[in-house]
Amino acid sequence: MALPWSGQNSWWLQVLSLAGLFVLLTPSDAQVDDQRRAWRGFAMGWWFGCCWLLGSFWWLYVSMHAYGGLPSWLAGLAVALLASAVAVFYGLAAALYRGWASAWGAAGRIMGFAAFWTLAELCRAEWFTGFPWGASGYAHLTGPLKGMVPWIGVYGVGWAAALWAAGIGCTVRWGLLRHTTLRRSGVRKREGAVVHMLLAWMLVPLFGGVAGLAWRGGAEVAGKPLRVTLLQGNVSQDQKFQQASGILLSLQWYGQQLDLAKGDLVVTPETALPLLPQYLPQAYWQALNKRFATGQQAALIGMPVAVQGQGYANVVLGMAPGGAVSKGSGQALPLELPPVPDQVYGYAKHHLVPFGEFVPWGFRWFVDMMHIPLGDFRRGALPQPGLAWHGERIQPNVCYEDLFGEELAAAFVDGAQAPTLLVNLSNIAWFGDTIAIDQHRNISRMRALELGRPMVRATNTGATAIIAPDGTVIRELPRLTRGVLEGEVRGRTGITPYAWWVSRWGLMPLWVLAILVCLACVWQTRCFSVRVPSGKSLEDRRR
Repeated sequence: MALPWSGQNSWWLQVLSLAGLFVLLTPSDAQVDDQRRAWRGFAMGWWFGCCWLLGSFWWLYVSMHAYGGLPSWLAGLAVALLASAVAVFYGLAAALYRGWASAWGAAGRIMGFAAFWTLAELCRAEWFTGFPWGASGYAHLTGPLKGMVPWIGVYGVGWAAALWAAGIGCTVRWGLLRHTTLRRSGVRKREGAVVHMLLAWMLVPLFGGVAGLAWRGGAEVAGKPLRVTLLQGNVSQDQKFQQASGILLSLQWYGQQLDLAKGDLVVTPETALPLLPQYLPQAYWQALNKRFATGQQAALIGMPVAVQGQGYANVVLGMAPGGAVSKGSGQALPLELPPVPDQVYGYAKHHLVPFGEFVPWGFRWFVDMMHIPLGDFRRGALPQPGLAWHGERIQPNVCYEDLFGEELAAAFVDGAQAPTLLVNLSNIAWFGDTIAIDQHRNISRMRALELGRPMVRATNTGATAIIAPDGTVIRELPRLTRGVLEGEVRGRTGITPYAWWVSRWGLMPLWVLAILVCLACVWQTRCFSVRVPSGKSLEDRRR
């Protein structure tokens, strides 16, 4: 959730909006049968999800219409259909909650609502390749729940926020219905209301504060800080792959800045050089290799690279004096490169963007209607080795990949070989000057906080930034400007609790726990229906 006038995430707005959904979903009408109640729940959950998701990624319209060439009506329809389809997860969760919640007590409603909400978030995160952009936990990069992030990650924090919201919702419902409730239930309900208020206003944020104090961050890497030079070319997407304009501009400007850079590590954006190495001017490729063959500087350069006999991939090439040295577990793709005297590091993007970088089954007709260069990339392995340089173990990720923290964490299984520094190379020019830039910065901030590592970002149009392990933005270039960001960063060692468990089991612990909570609540419904004689009203049964 974000404020409409600033586009910045707002933790309190997310909690209050979810509390409002809880109040609407929680049944109070005993005359409505379970089936009708569930359908109403589905409608409310679907509309809530659809409106929220449209507000989160409406900027996909820009990529499809302004740069992809789709007619405006078709681009708008495609975005609406995507939001509608993803919102089904939230509609189903709401239907299940509303259909069963009439038999639950206050604790069951709070726990059940949060568990069903979390299952919907996890479905969106992992099913159909996953599209968790704008997940509810991102609103809590600030606020009282921030301290939980290194322990339970973005989806765990989203679960905690749902618990908090449900507690607030219980308090609101008690306030709205207090005269009837107190008259029928007496002191016992008064005590229940006090418990709800304690849960809503104290317990969840208190746990967040305690969690923040318990994890103080890993140790800094010994030695001098790493000086980084981050390049932001600001090449318009409609010119980026044009031979006479964008390609020529990219080769000239990035070639010049790579030559002039002063940092120990120089980073370009994703596909900054928009040609395969074989199609670069021979002198350009040779000069690039010669520039980083000697001295004390290394470079990470984004460009498409052919894979031996298997198409091409979205690659980060690493060049360093004496040859780039890989560090860590995993296997790199066999890349086809022109002859070079020293070894070149290569990282191939693993999590590809549907429609833009690979074509989902049955949608070739849709992709063919758009002008998308460099589609159908080959997928890299998970995990892949990082680049060892200046005492740091540097792990690149490309654009959309930092949306999947559980995949970045795959490199953290072995603490001795885990990355000390994360580097993101992105091109968000597809989405123009929109909130997508701010959202992607916040995604990187969440990954830094989850994994306890600094994150540096080199982007085409923004946000090029240096992010501390606690998610704080240290330095940032203005968006939609051509410039160079210089700064210093120290890598970190140590493994956050989240990185430890998610690197081994992925999101499975959250799946299992949420399903168990839901099953426990459903079992409560079963026991309730067995104990209570039929023919009585819901309120009579609950007394």
